[in-house]
Amino acid sequence: MSFSLDDFAKALEQHNYEFSKGQLVRGTPFSYESDGILVDIGGKSAAFLPNEEVSMRWIDDITQALPLGEPREFLIIREQNAEGQVALSLRQLEVKQRWEELAEMQDTPKTLRVRVSGVNKGGVTVDLDGLRGFIPRSHLVDRDNLEALVGKALTVTLLEVNQSAKKLVLSQRLASQAASLSQIEVGQLISGKVSSIRPFGVFVDFDGASGLLHINQISKNYVSSLDKLFEVGQPVKAVVVDLDEVKRRVSLSTKVLETYPGEMLDNRDAVMAEADSRMQKLAEQNAAAASKPEPEAEATPEPDATPDAD
Repeated sequence: MSFSLDDFAKALEQHNYEFSKGQLVRGTPFSYESDGILVDIGGKSAAFLPNEEVSMRWIDDITQALPLGEPREFLIIREQNAEGQVALSLRQLEVKQRWEELAEMQDTPKTLRVRVSGVNKGGVTVDLDGLRGFIPRSHLVDRDNLEALVGKALTVTLLEVNQSAKKLVLSQRLASQAASLSQIEVGQLISGKVSSIRPFGVFVDFDGASGLLHINQISKNYVSSLDKLFEVGQPVKAVVVDLDEVKRRVSLSTKVLETYPGEMLDNRDAVMAEADSRMQKLAEQNAAAASKPEPEAEATPEPDATPDAD
C-alpha cells in the first residue's frame, strides 16, 4: 500500500497541534526576518519571535544573541492565528527566571547592582536587569537630593520580592551597612553623628552603618535624661563593644572612655575631645596586660606517703 504526498498532506492537516499561551516549547531558529525570527517548533506553521522579545537586555546583533540552527526553549506569548502561527518570547522567559532567582536570594545577604531610572515622592525607581524596582527614601544613603541619583549605579540588597504583584523593593542603606560591618571590629573607635534618640539609647550613624549607644553604655553612673546629653546631628565618638553581622547590629559604648564614673555626665565634651588619645591609652594598657606573664602557682607540698612506723 503506497503513501503519496497528498496522503501525507491530508494527514498533516488532520494532526492536532495544541499550542497555548504560557506553554514552554522547544524550537530551532531557522530564518532572520526584518522584524523578528522564524522558529521551527514542530507545528503546522513556523512560530515567530519578535525582535523585542529576544532578550531582557538591549541586543546590538541578534545573530550573535540567537544563532540559527541552535535549539532552545521558548515561551508562547500569543495563541495561534488564522495561519496557525504562534508568537514566542525569550525575554518573558528570562523575566520569569529572574524573578525566581531573586525570590531565592531574598533571605540572603547578597548584593546587586542597579541603575536609578527615576524619582517619585517616596524614593527612586531603578532598573535591575530589565526589571523595575523601587528603593524607598528611608533606604537610601543619600536622601536629600534624589534627582542627583538618576542615572547612577547603586549597590542594593533585597527587601521584598513579589512576582505576582510585580513588586521589587530594595535597600541601598542595608547593603552599605553590610559592607561597612565587614570593616568594623570590636574595640574600634568610631566617629559618627546622632541619628535618633530613643528612651533606651542613642542611634549613631557612621561610615554607612548605624550603631546603638545603649543608655547603660553611656556612663558608669546612672543617666537620667538622654535629651540633656545628646541631640540629633551631634558628633559622637564611641567604642564598638559588640558586633552581630548577621542581624546587622553594632553596640557602642562611651563609658569605657571615662576616667572616672560619671565623667560623660559632668564633662562630655572633654571625653569626646580626648577620645582618640584615651582609646590609644586603653589599647596600650590591654596590650601590656595581655603580654604580662601570669604568676606561677605555688607548688602545694604533697602529703607524705611514707607509712608511720609502728
